[in-house]
Amino acid sequence: MSTEIYKYNSPFKLESGEQLAELEIGFNTYGRLNKNRDNVVWVCHALTANSDVFDWWKGLFGDNDYFNPDDYFIVCANILGSPYGSSNPLSTNPVTGQAYYLSFPQFTVRDIVNAHQLLAKYLQIENIEILIGGSLGGQQVIEWGIMEPERIKNLILVATNAKHSPWGIAFNESQRLAISADSTFYSGSANGGQKGLKAARSIALLSYRNYKTYSITQQEEKDNLVDDYKASSYQNYQGEKLVNRFNAYSYWYLSKSMDSHNVGRGRSGIEKALSLIKARTLVIGIKSDVLFPIEEQQYLFNHIPKSALAEIDSFYGHDGFLIETEALTNIITSFFKTDVKGKIIELQRTA
Repeated sequence: MSTEIYKYNSPFKLESGEQLAELEIGFNTYGRLNKNRDNVVWVCHALTANSDVFDWWKGLFGDNDYFNPDDYFIVCANILGSPYGSSNPLSTNPVTGQAYYLSFPQFTVRDIVNAHQLLAKYLQIENIEILIGGSLGGQQVIEWGIMEPERIKNLILVATNAKHSPWGIAFNESQRLAISADSTFYSGSANGGQKGLKAARSIALLSYRNYKTYSITQQEEKDNLVDDYKASSYQNYQGEKLVNRFNAYSYWYLSKSMDSHNVGRGRSGIEKALSLIKARTLVIGIKSDVLFPIEEQQYLFNHIPKSALAEIDSFYGHDGFLIETEALTNIITSFFKTDVKGKIIELQRTA
């Protein structure tokens, strides 16, 4: 399915006070609004994903999955700064006629949500039945739930947090150090920083998975190896894979937007901000997640008024939110069958 482009031809003001002269947002839709206009599912995607949710969240979104176009009108919008149809550092600056690169203005998770609110208005979507996202996508979901509490009926937060942690920021900064160590990042070319981006992806993978994941998936069968390990090949492969579909400038800015996430900013603290959420909220955590530890989801559960918590026992770590779609389907099904606050569902992953 091809991505559509929404163009907002007025200045788009950012939280920093800077602005973009114009804004473009790539988006995909699936299905149709029903007669009551109460079947909207809006998906907020994570760091390097795109608006084609049927491609990257298979098993949860698809023709034969829980979220399907026969039952729901599904919207997924490409986030600000990402190179899949939305305004980003490789876009042309209308003032200079050249690509922005490192002159692109810094933006936050709130700016991403503000952009998507403009798209929702353009699509004439007044109310959202379910707003769902994982990781950076979940950060957007929380912000939107606070910013427009009357508009959204249900939130589904997967492997995310109320404030990006010092641990998460340190991982992101390490990745940016790798990118900035590549001198081509400052060359003013679309391919700048590719070697740095490859190294950054390798660092990121260590936070997306964990010790057990690598022990199971990258273990050597031979005892006589002294080089050319599976784990080494895997890191190189995944780095090259990202370089072939992304760019270092978008990665740089998006990692900074994730660092900016703090729902308490300007709202008298995090707990006060979370108390503003009126939607029924399902919080899902992954026990083996080292990037967004389960304690962060437990915190959300403890401070969002109408919330339930589910925990998945998976060896995939943070990436489990993309992989454990059967578990997610079971949890979401259970959530919508009950009104009981505080029900904790623990699912063991089966081999």
